Amino acid sequence: MKLETVNLHVEVSGKEVIKGINLKVAQGEVHTLMGPNGSGKSTLAYTIMGHPRYKVTKGDILLDEQSILDLTPDQRAKKGLFLAFQYPYEISGVTVTNFLKTAYNAIHYNGQKEVGASYLEFRRLLKEKLKSLKIDEVFAERYLNEGFSGGEKKKCEILQLAVLRPKIAILDETDSGLDIDALKIVAEGVNTLLGPDMGVLLITHYYRILNYIRPRFVHIMVDGKIVKSGGEELAYLLEEKGYEWLKQTAANNATKT
Repeated sequence: MKLETVNLHVEVSGKEVIKGINLKVAQGEVHTLMGPNGSGKSTLAYTIMGHPRYKVTKGDILLDEQSILDLTPDQRAKKGLFLAFQYPYEISGVTVTNFLKTAYNAIHYNGQKEVGASYLEFRRLLKEKLKSLKIDEVFAERYLNEGFSGGEKKKCEILQLAVLRPKIAILDETDSGLDIDALKIVAEGVNTLLGPDMGVLLITHYYRILNYIRPRFVHIMVDGKIVKSGGEELAYLLEEKGYEWLKQTAANNATKT
């Protein structure tokens, strides 16, 4: 599968935030989208997943060359898209196990109980994923994100990723608010899941997570546009020069046009 945005323009509350993004992410590829706060990175993530607050005013979002603009978020998820939130929601009274089982059957069996995974079948699958990610089984019996630390919330997102096995995963600032130990745990979980059947768009404004998750492609976003793309070396250059270098480049390009 290939996810593609074509000259994508997006408004939020009447203000243009995304100003013409062209991006392609295919299964088996790891892309990193970097940029300063307020550059539009999270807006792009939510727009791709179909959040109603974000209005596409121009361009398109394609999955395998088919537009998904008319699809709801759950329909996009069933197509193989996944978004790990920067700030995951808490749901009291719903265990991680029950939440994941419902999501798993909704995506893979269209929510049909008669053909979906049984409780015992799902428990076996979940136990396998917990073991592979080195997460204690007790974790799955807690209420979803209730009382979780920042690191635990991110581990829960990675567990969802492991269970749902999307074709294209968007990780929106998964490293945000994590100490170095939690960051290593999350990165190890992501690396465990990487493979030819899943593409990843890793959104961040910190360089440090790239010490643990190695992207093939790096894109830098400034003021709603991708101003530079390259390989992993681009992230090293950004670490050396900072965002001001690219902000000036973007300003110069805007003057020329």
